[in-house]
Amino acid sequence: MCGIVGYVGREEAVPVLLQGLYKLEYRGYDSAGVATVQPDGIRIIKTKGRIKNLDDKIQQEGGLQGTCGIGHTRWATHGAPSDVNAHPHQSQNGRIAVVHNGIIENFLDLRHALEADGYQMRSQTDTEVVSHLLEKNDTGDGVQTLLATVKQLRGSYALAILSADRPQELLCTRRDNPLIIGVGQGENMIASDIPAIIAKTKQYIVLDDNEVARVTADDVQVFDAQGQPVQKEIQTVNWDISSAEKGGYDHFMIKEIMEQPKAVRDTVSPRIENGLPRLDDAQLTDEMFHELRNIHIVACGSALHAGLVGREVIERFARVPVSASVASEFRYRNPIIGKEDLCIVISQSGETADTLAAMREAKKKGARTIAIVNVVSSSAAREADSVLYTWAGPEIAVATTKAYSAQLAALYLIAIKAGLARGTLTEEQARNYCQQILALPDQITEALRTRPQIEHLASLYHNRQSVFFIGRGVDYAATQEASLKLKEISYIHSEAYAAGELKHGTISLIEEGTLVVAMANDPDLYEKTLSNVKSVKARGASVIMVTDQDVEADPEICDFVVKVPTCDPALSASLSIVPMQLFSYYMGLFRGCDIDKPRNLAKSVTVE
Repeated sequence: MCGIVGYVGREEAVPVLLQGLYKLEYRGYDSAGVATVQPDGIRIIKTKGRIKNLDDKIQQEGGLQGTCGIGHTRWATHGAPSDVNAHPHQSQNGRIAVVHNGIIENFLDLRHALEADGYQMRSQTDTEVVSHLLEKNDTGDGVQTLLATVKQLRGSYALAILSADRPQELLCTRRDNPLIIGVGQGENMIASDIPAIIAKTKQYIVLDDNEVARVTADDVQVFDAQGQPVQKEIQTVNWDISSAEKGGYDHFMIKEIMEQPKAVRDTVSPRIENGLPRLDDAQLTDEMFHELRNIHIVACGSALHAGLVGREVIERFARVPVSASVASEFRYRNPIIGKEDLCIVISQSGETADTLAAMREAKKKGARTIAIVNVVSSSAAREADSVLYTWAGPEIAVATTKAYSAQLAALYLIAIKAGLARGTLTEEQARNYCQQILALPDQITEALRTRPQIEHLASLYHNRQSVFFIGRGVDYAATQEASLKLKEISYIHSEAYAAGELKHGTISLIEEGTLVVAMANDPDLYEKTLSNVKSVKARGASVIMVTDQDVEADPEICDFVVKVPTCDPALSASLSIVPMQLFSYYMGLFRGCDIDKPRNLAKSVTVE
């Protein structure tokens, strides 16, 4: 949601902070700011707009010195994007500066109480109350002051604090929002995510909820909510900085689209042994699948769309009822779920607030939980009963691509494992599906060769105001992700519909020149889908068909055919989505959109 970075060491802090903020800009880019401790107190420079705006402003103001500082890039929640609402926020006496990711739910009550005590608010943000509370509660001991302050807060937060009274010390804490501490030599860092620290160190500590840390250049001390010392494991990042660089590509999105074969291969190859799925690393045993009553897949956005595909595949392979629910709806509808149920939560970051809340609801009701996540030691990974990591590497573009493909691959493995355990797949069938999954990376590479054709199609259709995607079965599930990608990147209105539903109202929206993208990769459903395609074509639509079938463009059926490799229909979403990711990319490019940082979006939604 927002990005936090802090540095304390021997170097000038601002260049390190700016480098970290650039790496975290995918978390929000409405405004940005930094603060350092000067000999005469804390100095803050902040501005509306992106990190480049902040960088320029710092240069214009003659720089900002100091070896201890904090920085922030904002995705606005409370208060419009503006200079005054940008972080850091300062206490009334000017001795404390705060950056925050999250939402303080009771900030209005706190604000009114502080104003009654004579504190003057400068912004419309919820964060500012924290800076004043820290001043009001100050005991002279930073840790105790912070512990007393967070007891007054209701909501979610990751906080980093700078104090002029302790000029070589950073304080930080978290609740329901990620925060890590980068452990270096003679220098340490605080950050929302690993890309911000990787240029300095690969060693890091993950803070748990309600823990507080005191960070100096030479030491990191962590305390629990009662102020007692906590010993923390130092972990090591398993990828290098080049993984978070563009590597010669114009945008992270196209780089990550092209990295999908590796992401899928790295996710599945270690988990197929002797031709069968082996999910010991995720603690997924045959026994846990035997007595299943229901499976509930819970996620948001693209992860939910992966879950919709997963629902189709798991039901086919394991013959157990599967639902796929929006996480924000699941938790509030008092779901019918119990001890004989399994809840699969899917999240690239493992920090999505609604998904975490839904998982906690499922656990409270007695269900076993599996988390499919891409970030090691994320909240979902730590809280779920089992975790199945997708080894996609860092994903920087706001719109997910390779993580989505890795999630599909992980769901396929679960489906085969469940089918074997429940006796609904024979060993021969399971081996055949595993063989096909192992072939997917090469087939994705083949699907990527549609890139020149897709660029041409985008050049023809980028001025359309509305696009409809249609499909049946797994294809329908895949169309929903294709539609979302187009919305995210190009800002074109698009909708995904089950092809059979066209006649129930949607076809009234089809007129001359309307663009329809049809996915048709299941031979059992192909003729049905083709009939729907003919219906829209007859009403003047321009039609692109994405298919593995042997078909050519026909003026009466479709204007263009995008051919993808053939695989089992259950696995086809992994291939049909690739040209649609490329389509979204080039549509956005031709329309002059910011590909990696679409308006109003952030990579990880850590607030409700």
